Amino acid sequence: MQTIRLKIKRQDGPNKVGYWESFEIPYRPEMNVVKCLLAIQQNPVNERGERVLPIVWDCSCLEEVCGSCTMIVNGRVRQSCSALIDELEQPVVLEPMSKFPVVRDLRVDRSKMFETLKKIKGWINIDGFFNLGEGPRFNELDRQKAYEYARCMTCGCCCEACPQFNSHSPFMGAFAFGQVALFNTHPTGKMNAHERLDAIMGMGGLADCGNAQNCWRSCPKNIPLTDAIADLGWQTTRRAVTRFLKE
Repeated sequence: MQTIRLKIKRQDGPNKVGYWESFEIPYRPEMNVVKCLLAIQQNPVNERGERVLPIVWDCSCLEEVCGSCTMIVNGRVRQSCSALIDELEQPVVLEPMSKFPVVRDLRVDRSKMFETLKKIKGWINIDGFFNLGEGPRFNELDRQKAYEYARCMTCGCCCEACPQFNSHSPFMGAFAFGQVALFNTHPTGKMNAHERLDAIMGMGGLADCGNAQNCWRSCPKNIPLTDAIADLGWQTTRRAVTRFLKE
C-alpha cells in the first residue's frame, strides 16, 4: 500500500450543504485516522490536485481518553485516534456524527450531552475543603461497578448509535443513566440520589429508552450501560412508589 485514500464528508458551516471530498496521502506504517487528517492539514490538496481549506475536526489526548475525536469511520461511530489504517478498508470514509449539529466538517456540537449532565447533577456536592476525617467505606462490589461507569468519556458514541436519540427528541441518551448510576453509588453522592432519579423519571428520561441495546455495543470503553438502565429501572420504581405514598 503506497497511498491512503480518504473520502471525507465536509460542511463549510452549520447551515451549509454537505459535500464529499477525496484525498490521497502517502502511506506510513502504524497510522491512525488522526494522523491522516494531520497530514491533510499540512498539505490540504485534494485528489484532483486542488488546494482546499484544511479539514476541521476535534482531538486532544490521542489515546482514547478524552472522547473528543468521535466520528463515523467506514460507517461505524468510533474514536478516530484508535482507528488504525492497517485495519480499515479503503477508501476510508469519514463522516461527522449525525445526531449532533455540525459545526464544520467533522466537528460537531455536543452541548446537548453536557446540558444533560447538568440536569442529572452529574457531580458530587461538597460542603467545604476542611478536614472532615475519614469518609464512609466504599463497598468493593459497588466500587467495581462505579469504576466501569467512571470510564465514560462523554464521547457521544452511545447517542449516535441510539435510535431514540436525535436533535428532535428530548431523550437524554444512555450515557446519562451510566452517570446517574455512578454518582448514586458514591457514598457522598447518595445524599442527592433522589434528585438524580427524579431527573431521569421526567420527559426524555429512562421511560423513553427503547431497549435497542446499541449503546453498550458502540461504547469504546465497553461500559455496561444496559446494566445501569436495568438497575435504575428498579430504583425509579421504588422512588415513584415512595413519592406516591408521601403525596
